[in-house]
Amino acid sequence: MSLRINDVAPDFTAETTQGTIRFHEWIGDGWAVLFSHPKDFTPVCTTELGAVAALENDFARRGAKVIGLSVDPVASHSKWASDIKDVGGHDVNYPIIGDPELKIAKLYDMLAADAGDSCEGRTPALNAPVRTVFVIGPDKKIKLTLSYPMTTGRNFDEIIRVLDSIQLTTKHPVSTPANWKQGEDVIIAGSVSNEQADKQFPGYKTVKPYLRTTTQPQ
Repeated sequence: MSLRINDVAPDFTAETTQGTIRFHEWIGDGWAVLFSHPKDFTPVCTTELGAVAALENDFARRGAKVIGLSVDPVASHSKWASDIKDVGGHDVNYPIIGDPELKIAKLYDMLAADAGDSCEGRTPALNAPVRTVFVIGPDKKIKLTLSYPMTTGRNFDEIIRVLDSIQLTTKHPVSTPANWKQGEDVIIAGSVSNEQADKQFPGYKTVKPYLRTTTQPQ
């Protein structure tokens, strides 16, 4: 059964480059970004892990931990880390999950149940669906899923943008419009009456009766 937004992210225990973790315990009371990879030493993924290493502090400022997953053993990840630094210029300080038995890839519905139980002999093409991003909230529920083809590197600035939006709209009764960026106007939720909006969002603009905008609340 596929995972959907607002489903509880499946918990698991796994070996990582920073030791054994239990996923929900590792998340704690904050946010988490789990991003997966079909195999170590693949070119696009090498640039992606390097991009996340460069942005780790940006995620941390938002109370979000990042964790990678690749369908290979932890020992292979540790060797890969030096290439990632060479290419991206930053140390990989976040954990990378080893999934040599494909258990987590199956648990998160990135591989079919009958995909086997070993990474041995599997090519990146066979593992192509293992290129998904999950943003998970403090309630351990999935807030975002994004799946990418192997030939397209992920846009982690977009993932930070979405994280900003999710955190803002969790705190305030607003939504964010297309292409919104931090600091731009937002949309007042339909659950807020005009009378309430007058008090909560003074000076708001009515674009359409169902579309009211206001400055971003703090």
